[in-house]
Amino acid sequence: MSIRVKATAKYVRGSTRRAQLVVRAIKGKQVADAASILRFLPHSSARDVASVLKSATANAEANHGIPAERLWVVDASADEGPTMKRFRPRAQGRAFSINKPMTHITVTVSPKEA
Repeated sequence: MSIRVKATAKYVRGSTRRAQLVVRAIKGKQVADAASILRFLPHSSARDVASVLKSATANAEANHGIPAERLWVVDASADEGPTMKRFRPRAQGRAFSINKPMTHITVTVSPKEA
């Protein structure tokens, strides 16, 4: 059984659907390759996913002594968090709702089996 190291960022502002596009791009890649992919993706959620990936890598190095060169992204997910509900005033006393979604981003890394 191999060691799996996980990092999570909760309550990140942004759509879960947009974050899932970024997360799918790094799944199954080596950590260095995933970091370079995230650096050049045009999505705003790529910065949040990159920070979680960096945290998972640091957890593996600090807590388990696994060098970053041996790590692979085993699993990455973006799950739906709570939604902030706001209201915008409209004509004739009406109010339109504005939903501001949040996302929970989780990245799991593990050393590659020989």
